[in-house]
Amino acid sequence: MKDFRNLGIRLIRLFIGFFICSSGAVFMINANLGMSPWDVLHHGISKMAGITIGNASIMVGVLFVVLGVILGEKLGLGTVLNMIFIGKFMDLIMFNNLIPKGNSFFQGIGMLVIGMLLMGFGCVLYIGSGLGCGPRDGIMMALSKRTNKPIKVVRTCLEIGALICGYLLGGYAGIGTIITAIGLGYSIQFVFKICNFEGNKIQHQSISDNIGQFVLNRN
Repeated sequence: MKDFRNLGIRLIRLFIGFFICSSGAVFMINANLGMSPWDVLHHGISKMAGITIGNASIMVGVLFVVLGVILGEKLGLGTVLNMIFIGKFMDLIMFNNLIPKGNSFFQGIGMLVIGMLLMGFGCVLYIGSGLGCGPRDGIMMALSKRTNKPIKVVRTCLEIGALICGYLLGGYAGIGTIITAIGLGYSIQFVFKICNFEGNKIQHQSISDNIGQFVLNRN
């Protein structure tokens, strides 16, 4: 019973983190200064392959999950739920107009900064649940562990890589895209620091670990 209560608390933390990450993503979208680097990539893939941006996003997510497992990251419950609920929460926030749209350049810059910081706080909560990282965050943590490079460096390289690939494939980029590509990694690292959070030291549980725990409790 204690294990189930602990899992329940961790799931609550996971979903709060997802919602905060989704809010951050919508802040960056509503800044109206350009797509995020990853959406530039999704847009480019959708144009090249003739599929929707949503399906392109899923394809990239699945690819990164596989790469994360190869690099030693566990396929956790949070990994799967991330691919489903980040997008669902974004739809919920945007459909209900919970976050206004930027009406000027400087307002847009402010919204970008808020969005990037919210992404950092969301990562602290959901990664800290120990239930697995999302596709991009899993790669970020895996590369940080393997290279001993700080999160800000790894994330910035990933964002810039996504931007370049997406742009070459025909994706749309704006000034906000460049700001996000350079600033998101540093924002996440800043939040990790003020929260005294070391994401690369979190011991994540895989889905098989959770199933094994459930079976043991049943017996």
